Amino acid sequence: MWQIGVQTKNVIDDSNPKDGFEMLRRAGFSCADFSLNSYLLNTSLYKFELNDFFNKSVNELEAYFQPHKEGAKSAGIRINQMHMPYPNYVPNGKKELNDYLRDVVAPKSMQVCAFFECPYIVVHGFKLSRNLGSEEAEWQETGKFLDSLAPLAKEMGITICVENIYDMIGGRIVEGPCCNVKKAVDRIDRFNEKYHAEVLGFCFDTGHGNLTSLDFEKFITELGERLKVFHIHDNDGIRDLHQIPFTFTKTRENTSSTDWEGFVRGVKGLKQERVLSFETAPVLASFPDEMKEQALGFIAQIGRYFAERI
Repeated sequence: MWQIGVQTKNVIDDSNPKDGFEMLRRAGFSCADFSLNSYLLNTSLYKFELNDFFNKSVNELEAYFQPHKEGAKSAGIRINQMHMPYPNYVPNGKKELNDYLRDVVAPKSMQVCAFFECPYIVVHGFKLSRNLGSEEAEWQETGKFLDSLAPLAKEMGITICVENIYDMIGGRIVEGPCCNVKKAVDRIDRFNEKYHAEVLGFCFDTGHGNLTSLDFEKFITELGERLKVFHIHDNDGIRDLHQIPFTFTKTRENTSSTDWEGFVRGVKGLKQERVLSFETAPVLASFPDEMKEQALGFIAQIGRYFAERI
């Protein structure tokens, strides 16, 4: 049976992580996507602001997250994936900022991932096509970043997963990095051949796929075994809302905004089971705290529905 996971953001309190992991267990989850990106926010980075969280030594980071590791284990929750803070490169940011993201935040994120015995860490490709003039030049810069982490990934047995993301031009959402599946397949294969290890994989993001009108079934089918993790969430096709699947419709006849049937068909064709992991943390901020566990339970129920269909 496919396992069900969800983000730790808006669930796990650093002061007492065990209670949050117990809530996930009661709600029906067996896995978690550890939201490492919560400790260095993208909203701050796009303002060229840093905090000092990743100035901690590796030993200090491990000590900080020891209660989280123990809480997850106690609750029977497996941390199967993690999200590295993003962006990994801030367009028009100072060299010192981007060097810090590459040389400090990224490798320490890998160390935290290894500490949790987590096999997958998700990163965002660089959004630089407008700055550099082409998607190919953009990927070359992303590739350099991945090259800096690949030896560490091989040593630690971690697969770095790029995901399909969008960009915004003139107030309109357009395809961003990793939205061309044929290029993604070729680049992943080249990376893994280069390092003789599965250092690079893919995270399929349903919300971003809906925003950029991807063919879910085709995209997932072509990725095949390169697809390692999911970010499952819904939106209205206009904004990146990270809401519960089946929330939005295109018509009054309730045609779903997102192609969930295509998602199920594509995933059904995969040879090995994955974790159906939901990236729905904003949902929990919209419900009263008293309803958080019920909201999580509903998300887990949708996960079980997908699992049964698959």
